Amino acid sequence: MRYSLASVAALALGASLAATPAFAAKDVTVAVASTFTTMDPYDANDTLSQAAVKSFYQGLFGFDKNMKMVPVLAESYQAGKDGLVYTVKLKKGIKFHDGTDFNAEAVKVTFDRVTNPENKLKRYVLYKNIARTEVVDASTVRFTLHEPFSPFINSLAHPSGVIISPAALKEHGSKGIAQHPVGTGPFKFVEWKPSDYLKVAKWDGYWRKGYPKVDTITWRPVVDNNSRAAMMQTGEANFTYPVPYEQAEVLKTKPQLNLVAAPSIVHRYLSMNTMQKPFDNPKVRQAINYAINKQALAKVAFSGYAIPAEGVIPNGVEYAAKLGPWPYDPAKARELLKEAGYPNGFETQLWSAYNHTTAQKVIQFVQQQLAQVGIKASVLALEAGQRVEKVESAQDPATAPVRMYYVGWSSSTGESDWALRPLLFGESMPPKMFNTAYYKNEAVDADIKKALNTTDTKEKAALYTDAQKRIWADAPWAFLVTEQLLSASTKNLSGFYVMPDASFNFDEVDLK
Repeated sequence: MRYSLASVAALALGASLAATPAFAAKDVTVAVASTFTTMDPYDANDTLSQAAVKSFYQGLFGFDKNMKMVPVLAESYQAGKDGLVYTVKLKKGIKFHDGTDFNAEAVKVTFDRVTNPENKLKRYVLYKNIARTEVVDASTVRFTLHEPFSPFINSLAHPSGVIISPAALKEHGSKGIAQHPVGTGPFKFVEWKPSDYLKVAKWDGYWRKGYPKVDTITWRPVVDNNSRAAMMQTGEANFTYPVPYEQAEVLKTKPQLNLVAAPSIVHRYLSMNTMQKPFDNPKVRQAINYAINKQALAKVAFSGYAIPAEGVIPNGVEYAAKLGPWPYDPAKARELLKEAGYPNGFETQLWSAYNHTTAQKVIQFVQQQLAQVGIKASVLALEAGQRVEKVESAQDPATAPVRMYYVGWSSSTGESDWALRPLLFGESMPPKMFNTAYYKNEAVDADIKKALNTTDTKEKAALYTDAQKRIWADAPWAFLVTEQLLSASTKNLSGFYVMPDASFNFDEVDLK
């Protein structure tokens, strides 16, 4: 079966930005809430780093601002009947920023790197099903999989799935490329100072003529919510995400600003280490779900720009099942704790994957709610480096230090597989992936595996629904909220959007 994507190619890509003189008139400044972890999207776990590198990197496929899959460097693809072989036709005449030709060999070099376990890249698990990548001719590449994988093209559209200059990889090596990124995007990498800024500049050789429309983009990590809001009001920044929820009503009144609240597929949850006491007892985990008032949490931490989680997977992701929300019932929570052998509660640790103000409000609110049912939790908001070291790099599930962990996730492939498998599959525990609950349920694992091997939509829906119902009952997470994506921009900025997965689309960005 052949899928031609050329007809939507014009929608696929806009460009982004430009840069020329030292003090260019069209210099866009974007204020973000966290620091970037790396400039290598294949070694990034965070959406923010992958979103920013889209200024200088591109993949074969991607998503438009509404999460519709579109071709980028690819023209079309053909899937084999056995579900094991995918042949992709590439656009011609495109060059990397270093002058190297974009072709099938570049695609092969990129995917050979990530599928080599010796390189120990964090996105290895997303692409490890690729058995081999072959050059058919200069503009045709063939992927052969180890086993059928129905969302394969969706995985190629994931923000991490970019193509890297083979010459740059050869010069700087697999580790060094993070400091010297070279792609085909509308901007060239200029400089990255992790705690200060990331700067990219317009590339005059960009293959999409007329783009980018701006000269530079400077990404500035500003952890404090109030400081980001102040930057928008003074004009120091042209765009910010996330807008501090408590500042929304203030910014809404500023005539020079636009405030946008967009629906999302970003799920906020609290994972519990099911391998460690007391969280190995499902009654304890269920009690914690009953102990937290999600509606009040949405108001206190998100100023009402969130809704209580209605399931394991947010609405908007393919095959999501509505199962909740989990009711607030502190009396039931205390009863379950007593049944589990903890009539007086217990002491534990609650970590946050983020240290911005909203996250701190969340863990403080949860801390107070748990205290009301006898659970005393000390809280710690982790910086990016601490998150990687303490949580994502833990080598042994039996000794992993994480207990309760506030974090978020969006399925950046738009499909339920990437909402479940990285987080709740038995083989996805750190450091392989992000199952920070250390959760394993044989029936759930079987559902996930079977869903990967079928293209029958009814069968897939049944399998994913069964998996979600089992997870909801097991409660390896406290299911908190699905947030709205609140961003602000100056009125002279256009074409910069927050996508439903909390990534960015800035193909058409312009500054008047």
